[in-house]
Amino acid sequence: MDKTVLSKIKHPPATLRDMVQERMREAIIEGHFKPGDRLVERPLCEQLGVSRTVIRETIRYLEAEGLVEILPGRGPIVANMNWEDARQIYEIRRMLETAAARTCAAQITPERAQSLQAALTHLKQGFSDKTPGALFRATADFYSEIFEGAGHHVAWDIVQRLNGRISRLRMLTLATSDRAKPGPSHMQAICDAITSGDADAAQAAVHAHLNDTAMIAERVLAEEEST
Repeated sequence: MDKTVLSKIKHPPATLRDMVQERMREAIIEGHFKPGDRLVERPLCEQLGVSRTVIRETIRYLEAEGLVEILPGRGPIVANMNWEDARQIYEIRRMLETAAARTCAAQITPERAQSLQAALTHLKQGFSDKTPGALFRATADFYSEIFEGAGHHVAWDIVQRLNGRISRLRMLTLATSDRAKPGPSHMQAICDAITSGDADAAQAAVHAHLNDTAMIAERVLAEEEST
């Protein structure tokens, strides 16, 4: 890990550790740090301009998210992603997201419909800009509206704990051009179904989106494992 890919934080706010976690998370998700790369404290401290304590805390946090592994005798590395782990993540997402979409649609309000539409507009801008970090944050905001509208706060906490690995999978699928349906179209279908109050259509739209992305992820991960 000898390339400088992280910019130094010049004006540390009160949430310094959160900023470092976000920078390192995005560097892993966007592929600047590859699976298996060692995360060495000294260069990370120099690149970010923070102490070893902050780096160690960040690494422990990213380990809890499943983005980092600690190997005996080698230290922290970027965790590998395999299809079995990915399959389980998609199954969890399918259960939680379909339930949230159904409930949000069933109790949709004009105010929630407006905020969900606004989140979708922001998400589409993220797709257009092709800035991974901004896109992932906009996607999280879109789903946050759905879970909040459903009142599924515990389920959203679970999704957030998986968010790092979900974003890594999203990065894999975004890079492909053979999707059955473009990502923004899937999001539009989900939004339209929820805002119209159609719970069945909302569930079907989430299923279609996750089935599409899971199929791509399985193929891409199989190709990576075979090389």
